[in-house]
Amino acid sequence: MNKTIIMALLLCGSWTAKAERPVVTAVKTGNRIDVTVGNKFFTSYRFQDDEKYPFFFPVNGPVSGGSVTSMRNGIWPHHSSLFFGCDRVNGGNYWQEGLERGRIVSLGARIVEARGERIVIEDECIWKRPDAEAPVIDRRKITVTAPSETVWQLDFDIEMEMLTDVVIEKTNHSLFSVRTDPDLSVGQGGTMVNAEGKETEKGTFGIGSPWIDCYGTRKTGIEGIALMQHPSNPRFPSPWFTRDYGFISPTPMFWPANEKDTRLKKGEKLALRYRVLVHAGSAQQADIAGAYGKYKGE
Repeated sequence: MNKTIIMALLLCGSWTAKAERPVVTAVKTGNRIDVTVGNKFFTSYRFQDDEKYPFFFPVNGPVSGGSVTSMRNGIWPHHSSLFFGCDRVNGGNYWQEGLERGRIVSLGARIVEARGERIVIEDECIWKRPDAEAPVIDRRKITVTAPSETVWQLDFDIEMEMLTDVVIEKTNHSLFSVRTDPDLSVGQGGTMVNAEGKETEKGTFGIGSPWIDCYGTRKTGIEGIALMQHPSNPRFPSPWFTRDYGFISPTPMFWPANEKDTRLKKGEKLALRYRVLVHAGSAQQADIAGAYGKYKGE
């Protein structure tokens, strides 16, 4: 194809070098923000007054339309899909069930950008429990984009500020986590793989890695969810707490440097970044490794 023909195609709009991204839309209804990609419902950010912490559910796959995460499993009822929290913070529990043990309370999530190639949600959350000083306030920015029709993306920028001196005892229940749908779990025939190609709980548990992807076969084909930790995060790459029943979390508080606890001073801030990719196909087909290469440069 010569230059004259290429120029003519560009001018008439019949050929483009880059496909347009799907439009993403956010709508707030009460204590929930619903997100759609094109004409497909993607996810809801939920911050109800009677919940342990804000979380996303469902987190729907781009092909199946069914959630790649699960909620309130009978054995582990404190796993709420896609969430952020921590246990053993100044004697409180901001992870497991029981609101009196500690809660992460939204002070009012808002939509900053409601429609376009991306939407942006901001929220400020206070960590509190009865008869105790609030230890932490976190400020979170969530950006949702759709790099393609078959890859949908959530970016999390979270700043934790210590409101008092904080001691986090050694705990496997810490920070950003994904509870997958059974279709994606190793126990049901799915695949869990990290950036180094190690698989299953046996190969990934306690191993520091930039990302883990979980994918499995559904009625409409293979779908998965990948969780990435940014290189700027403290203690990067954090070791992963993984379970073959469908749980992944980069968990720095389970492997503290002194093997006992994590101590943070009043006024100290932790900046944390995570990316979640919900995708069609396997990790290789979705090029999760290539996607991470782009993320770590951002």
